[in-house]
Amino acid sequence: MAGGNDSGEKTEKPTQKKLQDAAKKGDILQSRELGTALVVMAGIGCIAVIGPSLIEAMSNMLVEGLRFQRDDIVDFSPVDRGLELLKGIALPVAGVMLATFLAAIAAPALLGSLGFRPGAFAPKPEKMNPLSGLKRIFGMQGLIELLKSIAKVGLLGSIGVWLIWGRLTEIIGLGKAGIAPAMADLGNIFILTCLVMAGGLFLIAGIDVPAQIMQRAKRLGMSKQEVKDEHKESEGSPELKGHIRRRQFEVLSGNTRKAVAEASVIITNPTHFAVALRYKPGQDAAPVVVARGCDAIAAAIRELADTNGVTVLQYPELARAIYFTSRAGQIVNEGLYMAVATVLAFVFRVENRMASEMDRPFITVPDDLRFDADGRKQ
Repeated sequence: MAGGNDSGEKTEKPTQKKLQDAAKKGDILQSRELGTALVVMAGIGCIAVIGPSLIEAMSNMLVEGLRFQRDDIVDFSPVDRGLELLKGIALPVAGVMLATFLAAIAAPALLGSLGFRPGAFAPKPEKMNPLSGLKRIFGMQGLIELLKSIAKVGLLGSIGVWLIWGRLTEIIGLGKAGIAPAMADLGNIFILTCLVMAGGLFLIAGIDVPAQIMQRAKRLGMSKQEVKDEHKESEGSPELKGHIRRRQFEVLSGNTRKAVAEASVIITNPTHFAVALRYKPGQDAAPVVVARGCDAIAAAIRELADTNGVTVLQYPELARAIYFTSRAGQIVNEGLYMAVATVLAFVFRVENRMASEMDRPFITVPDDLRFDADGRKQ
């Protein structure tokens, strides 16, 4: 029973593949509160900067709209007249719209959810089910959204009342001032109130974003069995592994495959480099590099060595030293004779059951023949 519960309960965090698959279907991390806060702050900030020019443009538009000339009666064109009046406020209004548009894009960008996902537009029959809709409304998620809305209204309403109440005497006195000073003071009060309320929205977003992260992690949580199944899937089927093995063999030429099969030993990095050495007394005056490669070619050499039963030993420094100082068909560098001879002697002893893996010798490479993965001398 315990094992069944462990495999069925969503106790594991979603893997990167699960998160990516969910994002492709439109299930992304998002926060309406963060988006609203950014849009409001950007809009109010832009209005605070270009507000005077916008008011002046609207004032000019009103004056021009109430002014009649002879052409307005003889040859009146409502469209041309309207476009002429709107031209003055087009630039300030476009500035506010651009600021809010960029803020709307910034919200998903900050959450790492920016991008176009066709899967989000795919029809979802479950969302068209009335019962599913009622469950979302009256379920736990609906209750959470209701509480968030009440808290938002309460917080922002309290901020607004506090700001206006503190300036109530100032607002009442605006009627005694001129129109221009009154409008300026009223605009300053409006902008200050909106900026403070936008700060309240950021406070709400600071609570909402971590909550959304936890909710999404819980929603996409995986059971231990799902993690195991995904791992097996990522490992690939035997057919896929066979295909990869064939592609690795295709990387090597026919002569190289034959040389690796006849090699005495393969020395590896163990992942990036592989060199195949051959030494046959009476035929070779010294150990010969019959094949060498890095990355895909190195993987193919190791795979071919396993297939043909050629001994593979991991000596990173020696593998890099041979790779960067010798080419295929060449004798190994003179400075590496002692190290290579020690390895070959060990292979001979193992093949004749005179030694085991526990007897593997320690190899030292001369300082002037030590290289890093990029071929630079260490």
